[in-house]
Amino acid sequence: MMNQRKVYTLGETVYDIIFKEMQPIRGIAGGATLNSSVTLGRLGVPVHFISEFGNDLLGNYVSGFLHENGVDISGVYRYTDGATTLSIASLDNKSNACYNFYQIMPKEHLLIPFPDVQAGDILLFGSFFAISPILRKPVLEILKFAKSQGALLVYDPNFRLSHKDQLETFRPYMLENIALADIVRGSDEDFYHIFGAKTPDEAFKSISDQCHQLIYTSSHNGVTWIHSAEKGFVPSRKINPVSTIGAGDTFNAGVVYSLLEQDITVENLTKITASQWDEIALTGVDFATEVCMQYENYISKEFARTWMDRRSKDSRRIGPTVKE
Repeated sequence: MMNQRKVYTLGETVYDIIFKEMQPIRGIAGGATLNSSVTLGRLGVPVHFISEFGNDLLGNYVSGFLHENGVDISGVYRYTDGATTLSIASLDNKSNACYNFYQIMPKEHLLIPFPDVQAGDILLFGSFFAISPILRKPVLEILKFAKSQGALLVYDPNFRLSHKDQLETFRPYMLENIALADIVRGSDEDFYHIFGAKTPDEAFKSISDQCHQLIYTSSHNGVTWIHSAEKGFVPSRKINPVSTIGAGDTFNAGVVYSLLEQDITVENLTKITASQWDEIALTGVDFATEVCMQYENYISKEFARTWMDRRSKDSRRIGPTVKE
C-alpha cells in the first residue's frame, strides 16, 4: 500500500473550452498542474493544489470539481477583483491544441497561508505560472521553502511558443527553477525552444550543471530518461489520439505516482536503478496514453479504479529497492 507522503502542485488555473472544427465540444477545468492534481486525486493520493482563481461562476465550478476529485484547495487564492482565466483550446486534425487565453487578473497574487510542506513530500510545478514576473516572488519563496524542508521537486517548463519573443526575460527564471528541481521533465519542443537542443543528450547537457535527472518526452517517439551517466528509453503506445491537451500533465502525474509507489525520495533518488527509471517513464506513458483517448484532461475515474485494483494485486511491480 502506498505511504501517505503528500503531493503539492503549483500552477495556473483555467477553464478550458475545447473547440474542434470551430465548434465547442467540451468545457472543463484546466491548467497544467491542475490536470495533474485531478489525476492524482482520483488515484487517492493526498494532493494539495497551490494556485489562484476568481471568486466567480467559473471559479466556483472549478472549486467544486477539485473538491469532488479529492484535491485539497486550502492553498488556492480566490480573488474578487478579477476573473477566472478562460482558455480556448482549438484541436487540429492531429488532435493537438493551440490556445488563446482571456484574463482579467487581480492586483495582488497568492495571498495564501504558507504550505505545510514536509520532508518526503513531492512538489510538482511548472508552466507559465512558475516564470510569471508578477508571481515570481511568492512562487520562489514556496519553492525554496519546499527544498529546504527536504521535499522532492519535479519541474516541467512547458514553455509555449507564444512566449518565444520573451524568452530572454523568462530564461533566468527557468534556469533558477531547474537549479531547484530534483527532476526536470520536459518535451522535445520545450528544450528546442528554450535551449536549441535537438536530442535528449543535448537537452541533458543544457541542464546538467543544475540538475542531474532528466525525463525527455518526444510525443509518439517515446521517452528518454537520463540519470547522470545512465540513460534509458521507453516507447510510446501506438494510438489515434482524441485530444492531447492533458497528455504531458497526466504524464507528470504518472511520474509523481510512480515516485510515491516506489518510495523514492530526495535521499535515495541518486541510487535508484535503471529498471526503476523505466517504471517511472512507463507509468507516465500509461497515464498519458489513457488521457489522449478522451476529452478530459485527466485519467478517467474508471481507469483510476482499474489501475489501483490491478496494482494492489500485482506483486511483480517494482518496489523501493535502490542501489547499494
